[in-house]
Amino acid sequence: MIVTLFSGGKDSTYCAHLAGECTLLTMVPQREDSYMFHHPNISLAPQLAECMGKDIVVEETAGEKEKELEDLRRALEWLKPEKVFSGAVASSYQKTRIDKICADLGIESVAPLWQRPQEEVLAEELGSGMEIVIVGVYAEGLGEDWLGRRLDEGAAEELRSMQLSPVGEGGEFETLVVDAPFFGKRLEIAEAEKKWDGVRGTYEIRSARTVAKE
Repeated sequence: MIVTLFSGGKDSTYCAHLAGECTLLTMVPQREDSYMFHHPNISLAPQLAECMGKDIVVEETAGEKEKELEDLRRALEWLKPEKVFSGAVASSYQKTRIDKICADLGIESVAPLWQRPQEEVLAEELGSGMEIVIVGVYAEGLGEDWLGRRLDEGAAEELRSMQLSPVGEGGEFETLVVDAPFFGKRLEIAEAEKKWDGVRGTYEIRSARTVAKE
């Protein structure tokens, strides 16, 4: 069995695509400030798994620093995969901890995007045809107008002009993939709300449905 750590964001979605036949594992943190796991709209992961035609396992974690790693360990001990794919690009904090858990359990850790040039990663992700929505912004220069915006080449150019990570690996922004050529269905957002505190914000999707493609 191959397991892909999955949040619904662009990196984990693209990683799951590269992994091929795999089971998705989504860790749902109970804290918004989890060091390891994506939080915005994580509840949509099962619907996105349906869109991708993949099985999914969802596990909750308190999201407390370091303790959340034991929740991931327990999930992997139960699943017993041969390989674990993750979408880490430059975050050593996440990558080293996933690697250690996998090493302890005798599992191969695979990170196909790891330490590749970020511009190259983004170009490949956009070139894959994924429809990417920005669902969280946390960096200076990214205002409320970015929430719900599509991450396309125009948005990427603006990120470059602000000298921000084009893939958001430093926590500048979070994303959600709602469609791709390798999706059997697409996710249609029915209702969403922008939450903005004047500095940072999230695009909270209240209602969404999976829709068959023509």
